[in-house]
Amino acid sequence: MDVLTATQPERIESAARAWNIPSRIAFRFCVVYFGLYCIGTQIINSVLAIPNVDVPDWTTVWPMRLGVEWVAAHVFRLKTPLVSSGSGSGDKTFDWVLLFCLLVLSVAATTVWSVLDRRRPSYTALDRWFRVFIRFCLVGQMLTYGMVKAVPLQMPFPFLFTQVEPYGNLSPMGILWASVGASPAYEMFAGCAELTAGFLLIFPRTATLGALVCLADLVEIFVLNMTYDVPVKLLSFHLILLCLFLLAPEFQRLANFFFLNRAVEPSRPSPLFQTRQSSRIALAAGTLLWTWMIFCNVYGAWDAFHKYGPGRPKPDLYGIWDVEQATMDGQSRPPLLTDNVRWRRMIVDFPEFIQVQRMDDTRSGYTASVDPKRGVLALTDSKNKNWKAQFVFQHPSPAQLTLDGSIDGHPVRMELHLLDETKFLFASRGFHWIQEYPFNR
Repeated sequence: MDVLTATQPERIESAARAWNIPSRIAFRFCVVYFGLYCIGTQIINSVLAIPNVDVPDWTTVWPMRLGVEWVAAHVFRLKTPLVSSGSGSGDKTFDWVLLFCLLVLSVAATTVWSVLDRRRPSYTALDRWFRVFIRFCLVGQMLTYGMVKAVPLQMPFPFLFTQVEPYGNLSPMGILWASVGASPAYEMFAGCAELTAGFLLIFPRTATLGALVCLADLVEIFVLNMTYDVPVKLLSFHLILLCLFLLAPEFQRLANFFFLNRAVEPSRPSPLFQTRQSSRIALAAGTLLWTWMIFCNVYGAWDAFHKYGPGRPKPDLYGIWDVEQATMDGQSRPPLLTDNVRWRRMIVDFPEFIQVQRMDDTRSGYTASVDPKRGVLALTDSKNKNWKAQFVFQHPSPAQLTLDGSIDGHPVRMELHLLDETKFLFASRGFHWIQEYPFNR
């Protein structure tokens, strides 16, 4: 928090400084639009975080959601229902319609504000407070995304089913996730860069440097989102706008320093409070909130590391299992690449989920129930309630597995062999200081 107090001359000088009309109108629009966007999206949830509680964005619940759906149906003539939450995408049709609604509301609010408050010469106090709010929002996002990269969770080391997926079947986003996840050191470096920006933004004296580092981080993120089709384009673009808003008062000083080779005067930020007691209270409250935000992100990363990340416990039957021999309905099924029924591999990476790769490289995921004491494996398909598979399995050796049972009513027997995924080249190649020739395969 800014805890400086104002002297009488400073207050007089601030009151006498008037803004031109375009600056006042632009400021009003920024306050309304950025304020609505930050409060109505995941941004505010990163500031007021609650561990292990998923608070929905207020724009996705009644009554705002109904308003967005009405605009989608009556303005854009969309016939299909909108997906408002739960998909993991930040670029849904709902998000684009919401953006339109926020723009219309902001233009209308700015017009009314400009008419009713046209005689006010400036918004010095509101500008100071709103910039503090924007700093909180940016810090929340940089801590959130930085922590899940510093503890490599956002792009995890490629899951087992990714390691056997043909490269051509991966989406651009899947390629990005797999390539970054295959280098945890790089992901941790990127996360530390985002955390650095967040921590610098906390303190008023380093806020400008923090905004510059944040801007550099976010431009890279936005370019990756655009070029790899990652559905966080709207959010990353708006975070860039928030950085530019924070840096706007410093544009002339930055231009003098970096481009014009001119002397740069020290920045003289306007104080938030007029008494030291108010400053101390604000400092204590700000410190408490910063500490809470940091704690929530550290706890969230620690919890996810042990539940979903590298520290998660490995399930029974963990591994990539190649199906060496298979019979169905009493008939041998040779490993023909044209067979879209015979299993090629069974991939077990999570306790309650199993992936099956068929001979034609198509994959299906099934809900799994494994009882190691009874030696029973049961699979169900969430997309087809009538489909089920059940096996009695035997583990004659750590690398051998037999399944006897049925798939969708057909008797099946399979003999499987554990594939050693540590021998894949991307996992075993490692780092080399000396290379006589490039090793690029």
